[in-house]
Amino acid sequence: MYRYFFKRFFDILLSLIAIVILSPLYLIIVVCVRIWMGSPILFSQERIGKGEKIFKMYKFRSMTNVKDENGNLLNEQQRLNKFGIMLRSTSLDELPELFSILMGNMSIVGPRPLRACDLPYFKENERVRHSVRGGLIPPDGLSLEPITTYEEQFEYEVDYVNNISLWLDLKVIFYTLIILFKRVNENYGIDERPHLKEYRIKQGFEIK
Repeated sequence: MYRYFFKRFFDILLSLIAIVILSPLYLIIVVCVRIWMGSPILFSQERIGKGEKIFKMYKFRSMTNVKDENGNLLNEQQRLNKFGIMLRSTSLDELPELFSILMGNMSIVGPRPLRACDLPYFKENERVRHSVRGGLIPPDGLSLEPITTYEEQFEYEVDYVNNISLWLDLKVIFYTLIILFKRVNENYGIDERPHLKEYRIKQGFEIK
């Protein structure tokens, strides 16, 4: 019953409450991003949703548009500043995802929605993660590690999909709060993990 009804009910209720309560914080972040990052305020990208349907996810920008002498954007590390690192470390850059939750594209807790171009690079046993809505708070937080490998991430996500419950969601949220403190202390925002597509290509993964 929780998986098929109450989970979505709580997603709508809690995301709506959070958006209303956090509206002053949204305004502050909008102003700060405009000052220290420039425009646009939001970063958008196509992500994989439930049933492998593609949706557009939004975040607050956490990188500048600094370019080299040829007009090409510099790499992520060079485009990060202190404010962007803070946004990532505290996960404040992900606050716009509350609107995706409200609209039904995401859930509060669920597998990380990865890029649309990563879809062909999932192994067959990993694709079960797409049978539920992707989440703002991912279950690999149960590892209590700020960063996990893709293999670890997918293991937690597949296990989550097979065992969804209110207790499990509450446990994931609680563990994620602990991780947020680790992220701030360990400068999580400056760490860079390759995207799944590049990671699997480097491994020699072949698309079937």
